[in-house]
Amino acid sequence: MQWIDIDMYQTNNILRTNPKAGDRIPGASVGTVPVIRIYGVNEKGNSIVMHVHGFTPYFYVQAPPGFKESHTAAFRVALDNQVRNNARGVKVPMYILGVSVCEKQSIWGYNDKKSTFLKIYTALPNFVATARNILQNGFEVPGTIPRREYLCYESSTPFVLRFMIDKDIVGCNWLELPAGSYSVRRDTPSPKDQFSRTSLCQAEIDVVCNNIISHAPEGEWMKQAPFRILSFDIECQGRHGFFPDAEQDPVIQIANIVTVQGEKQSFVRALSLSLYLHLYSNTHTQTVQVRNIFMLGGSLPISGAEIFSFKDEKQLLLKWSEFLREVDADILTGYNIANFDIPYLLNRAKTLKILDKFSMWGRIRNQCARMKETTFSSSAYGNRNSIQTTIQGRCIFDLIVYMRREHKLSSYSLNAVSAHFLKQQKEDVHHSIISDLQRGDDADRRRLAVYVWS
Repeated sequence: MQWIDIDMYQTNNILRTNPKAGDRIPGASVGTVPVIRIYGVNEKGNSIVMHVHGFTPYFYVQAPPGFKESHTAAFRVALDNQVRNNARGVKVPMYILGVSVCEKQSIWGYNDKKSTFLKIYTALPNFVATARNILQNGFEVPGTIPRREYLCYESSTPFVLRFMIDKDIVGCNWLELPAGSYSVRRDTPSPKDQFSRTSLCQAEIDVVCNNIISHAPEGEWMKQAPFRILSFDIECQGRHGFFPDAEQDPVIQIANIVTVQGEKQSFVRALSLSLYLHLYSNTHTQTVQVRNIFMLGGSLPISGAEIFSFKDEKQLLLKWSEFLREVDADILTGYNIANFDIPYLLNRAKTLKILDKFSMWGRIRNQCARMKETTFSSSAYGNRNSIQTTIQGRCIFDLIVYMRREHKLSSYSLNAVSAHFLKQQKEDVHHSIISDLQRGDDADRRRLAVYVWS
């Protein structure tokens, strides 16, 4: 599969048997363990989530003079006791899983010789920082190694990034699992099955980290999976003279186009899509061309677009959220959606007290989309505040971010960018008359819909 998103979670439901017969499972066998979760799409367009077991957090410290292999057991026990006394949160039977001796070359300063290092494995990623602080502030092994301060290496590398580095996984490359190396979670698990499904993906599998083959993006592995791409744009009924505020101004239209990477027509495979069965009154699965608008109030027909009218804003938003899940989009895209459309929709749902149900956008069941404010700083672009939204298993691609990074333009408004690259602009509807058009008749709302959809 070609992966598009990756995250992790912690669980005490530890994989008991390696799907690859005869192989052991690395890491802790009791307590709480970290599990990597990778989302992607195979060559047929099926959405997949992999639960990757057995990858253990670790970091390095420079070994003290005279350190011997026989010292590792006492070192582990002493450090485990210190971490146990200082760690917060989850409690586990063993905090430091192991200590091994290795020869490495430091890139700090000029040094062309290898030195002796200790590779320290922890039960959970957050224990790495705890162990590092103990070692840096002074640590002793009673009766064996006197108190000293240790220089730590690779202790700030995020756990998921550490996994990607070690497994040679790069952005959106192809991952392969040999036959017999993984197990598939069933829709209706049997008493013998250890795990039940937790996602909305079409396939959900468990695999041990050692069995993943990562292909470099070269030759045949430069191909692209048939990703499902949802492009959308919202319109709000703002007050005259004020920028739209999610606490006061309703969402009146959401325009959508769904495409599949590599296909000439915009469509999505409707695999028992309950929403489409309802909206189209069909009783069988079929290929559905998706170019639609969800709107408050009625509208005259628009050539090439399906119009779904709602009398209530809550119903509009909840049906659109259902539409997003049923389409099972891999990529969400639009212009300035990261800092406007997506936050506005979530904040508006919060105002309407439907956030918990509306924000179920991701591929993990009962997990809401999460927003947080971030700041990007660089000498080239200065400081820029933005909003980062996590939608598990789906990738957000905001075109305005690309435009600001790759092109020097006098204006980054959508009309300006469209005029520069496409030599055309959107239907000219000034923001000051949007509310008047919404309050007008079907012809007025059609004009607004054409503006939003174009």
